[in-house]
Parts: sequence; structure tokens; C-alpha cells
Amino acid sequence: MFQVDIIEKCRQNDRKAQLKLYNQYCNGMLVVAQRFVKNTMEAEDVVQESFIKAFEKLEQYKAEVTFGAWLKRIVINKSIDLLKSKKQRLVDLEEVQLKVVDANYDEDWSVNSSVTVDDVKIAIQQLPEKYKYVVMLYLVEGYDHQEISEILNISEIASRTQLSRGKGKLKELLNKRKNGTES
Repeated sequence: MFQVDIIEKCRQNDRKAQLKLYNQYCNGMLVVAQRFVKNTMEAEDVVQESFIKAFEKLEQYKAEVTFGAWLKRIVINKSIDLLKSKKQRLVDLEEVQLKVVDANYDEDWSVNSSVTVDDVKIAIQQLPEKYKYVVMLYLVEGYDHQEISEILNISEIASRTQLSRGKGKLKELLNKRKNGTES
């Protein structure tokens, strides 16, 4: 069964097709949710709610992006909504997911060479909420400013500004941490 066929059958409320689509994406979407939501059970709830929303809104899916990318955006939105509602801290990042240095940036991103991944994780958690989400979506999830603006319902200019300030604050926190001047 082709992806388009599965989605079309899901639109017609075919439970077998829905289960097949769910099984195809549930593990990957759980990983995405767990990057944002600390509690595994809550992350599982986010994934379940995301699939329910996706199946309810399937007529809005236009195949301009892959189904997985469309679903991932729903999962991230649901995760952020949960975090905002509970004011929880973001989950620790795994080392392989962390991309602090963006090679396309001309900014001076040098920090003390003894900075560890754990230091970066802690520093991201200390960022103000308005910067934290943009930094996570851009550096960890790899979204561009247009996508971030749609996800967070802010302008692209706000996304760029918050990322720039967030990265500056992140660098400042990392340098303070390694110079022993953290409070």
C-alpha cells in the first residue's frame, strides 16, 4: 500500500489504515515529543493526542511536505502547548541531537574548549522561555525561521531576533559556567 493510498484510506476512517500509519510513525514521534517533554507518559500522551488531531485534520494535509514532517509539527506544537501549560523545563538533549555551532553563521561562536555537552544542556534549560523554544526548534529540530514562526505563532523577524538573543545568552551562560563565575 502506497503512502498516498494509506492517507486516503485514513481520510475515509479506515481503522486498519490508521493503525498502519500510527505504527509507522509512533516511535519516531515519541522521540520528538521526548526531546521537549520530560515525563515519558506525558510524551506518550502528546503522541496520542497528536495522532488524534492528525486524523481529525487529515483533510488539511495537502502533501506539500511528507506526512511525517506534517505530523512532527503537530507533535512539537502539542509538546510546547503542554510545556507552556505546565511551565515545565525542557527535557535533556541527547549528545547526538545537539548542534550548538551552526557552520552557516558568521558569528563568533567560540566558547571555552572545556565546555561539555552537559554544560550546554544545562545552559539551554536556563534560557528564558521565549528564547528556549526558538533555540530548541532551530538548533535541535532543524526548523528554519519560517517554520518556527508558524509553529510558535510569531513573526519570522521575532524568530530571528529571539534565536540571535538566545544564542548570545547561551554563549554567555557557557562562558560564565566554564570561567567559574556562575552564580
